[in-house]
Amino acid sequence: MQESIGTLVVAGVGLIGGSFALGLKRAGRVGHVIGVGRSPENLRRALELGVVDEVAQDIAAVAGRADLVLLATPVGQMGALMQALSTTLAPHAIVTDAGSTKGDVVALMRAHLAPHLARCVPAHPIAGSDLSGATAAQYGLYENRKVVLTPLAETDSDACNTVGALWQACGARIERLAPLEHDAIFAAVSHLPHLLAFAYVDMIARKPNAARCFDFAATGFRDFTRIAGSHPEMWRDIALANREALLDELATYRATLEQLEAAVSTGDSARLTETFDTARAARVAWNQRFMRQG
Repeated sequence: MQESIGTLVVAGVGLIGGSFALGLKRAGRVGHVIGVGRSPENLRRALELGVVDEVAQDIAAVAGRADLVLLATPVGQMGALMQALSTTLAPHAIVTDAGSTKGDVVALMRAHLAPHLARCVPAHPIAGSDLSGATAAQYGLYENRKVVLTPLAETDSDACNTVGALWQACGARIERLAPLEHDAIFAAVSHLPHLLAFAYVDMIARKPNAARCFDFAATGFRDFTRIAGSHPEMWRDIALANREALLDELATYRATLEQLEAAVSTGDSARLTETFDTARAARVAWNQRFMRQG
């Protein structure tokens, strides 16, 4: 296991990838950071802010120098990136990611990095935000946050332990899940809420009196819809990548809505009270645990 690395290549220098680079820099665990991305302006800002030390738009041109590659782009871009870096990747280099879905990432690694699977460590830092770009990168983002590792059967323990140690150096707490279990859990607690928030705001925005509705929206609207300000491309890719688990959660949620609709329609106050009480108790208990962990 390595507790520090020489060169880190980050593809996607935004909130997640940029904050990982800053965390390792502050901890003294990385010697040199190369940022890779499609936007020259974002790369320039990352360089100016000290998030990275060097920039490139072609990952194949710099992958051969990497001790660790972090793919922190939307999941829809990862296949092309893996294919490109596979041609120049050094045998010792570790490839990891920060995607919110893992089954698809594992499949992409098998498709594009087959000779390198022992050094592949799929991962998911649970520290999302509606912010994006190099200016969103921040020190301390991962303090007391969970990072889930979903290693392949072929992943060697040294690579997995190194990735875990680097995230821990950023302040994170490490969990391990199988890829399918990961995707089922996050369909319920992350992917479905984002779809609901996007759908709800879209519904309001399409109303004939949308401007008046927004005029009177306040803290409840703000709290419920915050995640609808998230990166559209990233969440489109997540929804499609985890479609089976997400469809299961949508079906369950639809059934719950139908039950609430029936209760409202028939004036079933007991059913509404029971649902609201159960939900409130569960939410309060979760929030107490979350605040203690934070």
